[in-house]
Amino acid sequence: MRKLIHSLLALAAGLSLGLGAAPACAQDAAGYPGKPITLVIPFATGGPTDVLGRIVAEKLGQELGQPIIVMNKPGAGGNPGSAYVARSAPDGYTLVFGTVATHGINPSLYRNMPYDHRKDFIAISQVSLVPSVLVVNKDLPVRTVPELVDYLKKHPGKVFYATPGAGTSIHLATELFKMQTGTEMTHVPYKGSGPAMIDVIGGQVQLMFDNSVTALPQVKAGAVRGIAVSTPTRLKSAPDLPPIADYLPGFSASAWHGVFAPAGTPRPIIDKLAAAIRKTVQDPDVVAQFAKADIVPVGNTPAEFAAFIDEETERWAAVVEKLNLKVD
Repeated sequence: MRKLIHSLLALAAGLSLGLGAAPACAQDAAGYPGKPITLVIPFATGGPTDVLGRIVAEKLGQELGQPIIVMNKPGAGGNPGSAYVARSAPDGYTLVFGTVATHGINPSLYRNMPYDHRKDFIAISQVSLVPSVLVVNKDLPVRTVPELVDYLKKHPGKVFYATPGAGTSIHLATELFKMQTGTEMTHVPYKGSGPAMIDVIGGQVQLMFDNSVTALPQVKAGAVRGIAVSTPTRLKSAPDLPPIADYLPGFSASAWHGVFAPAGTPRPIIDKLAAAIRKTVQDPDVVAQFAKADIVPVGNTPAEFAAFIDEETERWAAVVEKLNLKVD
């Protein structure tokens, strides 16, 4: 009898601990966030990812009731900054503002990835879909895609093109352009679109693809000359710029952004963040700011975003393989 009593007491204690764990977890999720959240932007300050990330961070912080601190960790196509978040505590307080590069292109492009973009992260919600603009230095004597192609063929390898880093969507967009036009240019990678655009303006490099959020203000200010857009149709904010697809049928290369958490982050926290992001990108102020550069707000569910990541991974892997591109 004494053994039976001890066994029952032990079982009761175990059940008590087990039953107590769930409410504690639920309580933690209900009280989330209880302190500021860090949003890592794995690209340089002033670039399109940084600009969009800060817009989202401000409104998302208001929605969640806690400030969101932006931390820039640029370099290597966004890999170091993303890896930093992958190694962070899975508690919802360290997130990454990922891109088509960090979670779509890099896995097939880099030989030695510092993270597994599927296993090491939970996709929370896609924030945006962003078109790109092909711009050139004002002194380059071209104004249209045919004129640019003709110039490149007459000066093979002598024109320098900038990118925010090897393996980014901007890099692959330019490589795709080279492949479809049969031209050669020399790649000059930078740590972000901001410094790359500065050198296009200054003439150290002659051209680049850049996301519309940072490219169009420079085009409208007359700092660079816009040639064409990467989307199949014209942009509402730049109707005079034709799609590259008008000259190169099928050409399409757009970027996107989304928020990811480290693997292991509790599902209630993920769901709360996803709902808050959805409200954030539907906010009239955010929609208006996105519309200025023809950025499409998304705000999908974690499941939808994860499926989108799978599609993007396969699509860009095919492009990387076709172009035979690899980065160490």
